[in-house]
Amino acid sequence: MSEFNALVVEKDEETGKTSAAVKPLTLADLPEGDVTVAVEYSTVNYKDGLCIGPGGGLVRKYPHVPGIDFAGTVEASSDARYKAGDKVVLTGWRVGEAHWGGYGQKARVKADWLVPLPAGLDTRQAMAVGTAGFTAMLAVMALEDHGIKAGPVLVTGAAGGVGSVATAILANLGYKVAGVTGRPETADYLKSLGATQIVAREELNETVKRPLEGETWGGCIDAVGGDMLARVLGQMEYGASVAAVGLAGGAGLPATVIPFLLRGVNLLGIDSVMQPYENRVRAWERVAKDLPMDKLEAMVQPATLSDLPQLGRDILKGQVKGRVVVDVNA
Repeated sequence: MSEFNALVVEKDEETGKTSAAVKPLTLADLPEGDVTVAVEYSTVNYKDGLCIGPGGGLVRKYPHVPGIDFAGTVEASSDARYKAGDKVVLTGWRVGEAHWGGYGQKARVKADWLVPLPAGLDTRQAMAVGTAGFTAMLAVMALEDHGIKAGPVLVTGAAGGVGSVATAILANLGYKVAGVTGRPETADYLKSLGATQIVAREELNETVKRPLEGETWGGCIDAVGGDMLARVLGQMEYGASVAAVGLAGGAGLPATVIPFLLRGVNLLGIDSVMQPYENRVRAWERVAKDLPMDKLEAMVQPATLSDLPQLGRDILKGQVKGRVVVDVNA
C-alpha cells in the first residue's frame, strides 16, 4: 500500500511529553470516515499550536495528526454528496483535535464535515482564508445582522489570522477599520489591508474603574478577550455589538453589566466549530465575494509539513503574522 507523509504527534506515556515529526503513513492508518481526501493545503491556527505541542487538553488520543482545517480533492467517497475529483474544504467539527486532521497528504472524514469549494476560490486560496478567515466572516455577518453603527469598527489582534481577514473584509465593505496591535512593526501591513487607524494594544489592555467611557466604536471583532474585551465593551456606541472570536488575552471577563443595560451593547459569541452546513456555505460564498484576493495574498506566509513544529511554538507566542498556508505536498 502506497505511503504518504503526515505530521505525527506522539506522546511518551512515562514522561507525558509529546514530540512531533513528519512520518510515513498508509491509508490503513487513517480513522474511519465516508470520504477520503487528497489534502493539498492546510493552515496554522492557535489550536494547531496547542495540538502540535502538549495538546492543551484538546487531543484525546495519541499518535495524532493535527490540522484543524484543510482543502483538497476527493479521492473516494461512500456518500452520494461527494465523488472522486470534487474539490472540498473542511473547517471545525473538532477535526485536528479529537479526529485526525489536515497535516497529512491524505485525510478520511465524515461527509457531513465537508463543504464544496466555493466558486471563485482555489484550494490554496481557501486555506489562505482557512478557519481564521471563515471565523472572521462569521463575525462580520453577525455584526451586520445586528446593525453596524457609524463609528469605526475595532478589530483586536488585528495582525493575527482572524484579525487580518476581518480587517480586509470590513474595509472592502466600506467600513472604517481601527486595528489593535501590540506589534508596532505591523502598522504598515494593517494599513495595506485597509485599516485607517492603528491602536496600540497598551491603550486598551488595562481595565479602568469606569464601566462606561466615551462612545467610540461602531462595532468590534475581538480575538483577545480578557481585560481588553472588558475595556472595549465600555467604549461601544449605543446599540453597537462586539463579536467575540478568541481568548488570546485570557478567558476571564472582568466587566460589569452596565454597557449592556445602559447602552444596549450586544456581546455576540462566534463559534466556527459546530456551525450548521447552510451557514457554512453562506459564509464561504461571502468570503469569495467580499474578501479581495490581492489583500488575501499579502497575508500569506508559505510553509511545509516540516516547518510545523516551529510554527506551532511561534503561534502560541503571538509571533505569527497573517495567514500561514501549509503546502502538504511540498
